[in-house]
Amino acid sequence: MSAAINAAFKARIAAGGAILMPGAANALSARIIADMGFEAVYLTGAGVNNMFLGMPDLGFVGLSEMASHAGAIRDATDLPLVVDADTGFGNALNVAHTVRVLERAGASVIQIEDQAMPKRCGHFEGKTLVTADEMAGKIKAAVDARQDPNLQILARTDARGVEGLERALERAHAYAEAGADMLFVEAPVSEAEILALPKALPRPQLVNVVIGGKTPALPFDRLDAAGFALVLYANAALQGAILGMQNALARLKADGRLDEDAPVASFADRQRLVGKDLYDALDRRYGEAARTEAGDAKG
Repeated sequence: MSAAINAAFKARIAAGGAILMPGAANALSARIIADMGFEAVYLTGAGVNNMFLGMPDLGFVGLSEMASHAGAIRDATDLPLVVDADTGFGNALNVAHTVRVLERAGASVIQIEDQAMPKRCGHFEGKTLVTADEMAGKIKAAVDARQDPNLQILARTDARGVEGLERALERAHAYAEAGADMLFVEAPVSEAEILALPKALPRPQLVNVVIGGKTPALPFDRLDAAGFALVLYANAALQGAILGMQNALARLKADGRLDEDAPVASFADRQRLVGKDLYDALDRRYGEAARTEAGDAKG
């Protein structure tokens, strides 16, 4: 299934026109994103740190956790899946291993960044970078490690906040030359910087809008017209879920009870989103088969 999804997604990127892509921190979030009609989903490392560990985006999540979440999302939806692999979890050899693991887990695109370990959120201060040459080696290793030629490698540079925009563009060009299929300049700080990126770089690009972060939120149609391939809201669902939980629990604390008129999804919609009807049908199918076999054995 993944090979067909990857081929279709690569063709979609090549056809042009921006894709609005929310991030998911778990499989249920991915199901909701699919249910809402989005074209692709992003497995957010920041979101997994926050939601799975209850910790900030300071590099606490590793490959095993990201592979587990990627596999769960791939089982939950057939949307193209962009996976945040942070730094690749080590050197070029580690990156090759990371690509093989995440490809088996169902990734359509694997994102690798040029921060030094331990990495931190691209909108935090205090980031440090590996050399451009080391990162280029990681990209080459990632490209060589993939089995499916339609699996895309997305190279992210965090140099804007460390070395300035011009150096970030130089690094992005080097990563394209190393074989990256897509590019991502993290944390531009103005409208002018954002809109200049697609013309300045030779590969399809992702722009990351962090709600409350360093990058201003421009209208989707302007980002589309500028030439971006992916417009990412990595943690919009997560921040919405936090507010929803706070609102529901505040009502529970105040009233001592909750009904379906509270700020919660209905019981029925919750079951719909996790596919309970499908599992009920499977239960009936296999239960009937078991009963038939038992009857045949008695006969």
